[in-house]
Amino acid sequence: MTDHELLAEAIAEARAGLAEGGLPIGAVLADGNGTILARGHNQRVQTGDPTAHAEIVCIRNAGRRRDWRRLTLVSTLGPCVMCSGAALLLRIPRVLVGETVNYKGEVDLLRERGVEVVVLDDDRCVELMRDFTRDHPDLWHEDIGE
Repeated sequence: MTDHELLAEAIAEARAGLAEGGLPIGAVLADGNGTILARGHNQRVQTGDPTAHAEIVCIRNAGRRRDWRRLTLVSTLGPCVMCSGAALLLRIPRVLVGETVNYKGEVDLLRERGVEVVVLDDDRCVELMRDFTRDHPDLWHEDIGE
């Protein structure tokens, strides 16, 4: 799969989270051939777990691995410090980000630590978060919102 195809899969995860009453943030983890190994979406609202961000759920769904250093983490939104920290801890070398317009996340931290960060600023991702933060500011501000 290409970067844009991988992002489309992460967007599908984001929409699944929104349909469940949660935040529309999705993630997938792919190998160097573009094969999806794991997926996840933000489940903080659904589970009551403040650490259940999309990237963390996706990484948990990937299970124990020895190939983290050859993978790409794809997220519809700039990863927060917790999710960026998990990527750094596991030495994931590449992070593909759907958008940083609504929330930049810690892309600078990732880059400073040598991670290749590709930001697509995809209109679908921008619209999902813009609409969500407008319509549900309480849920957004409960966790990451400013």
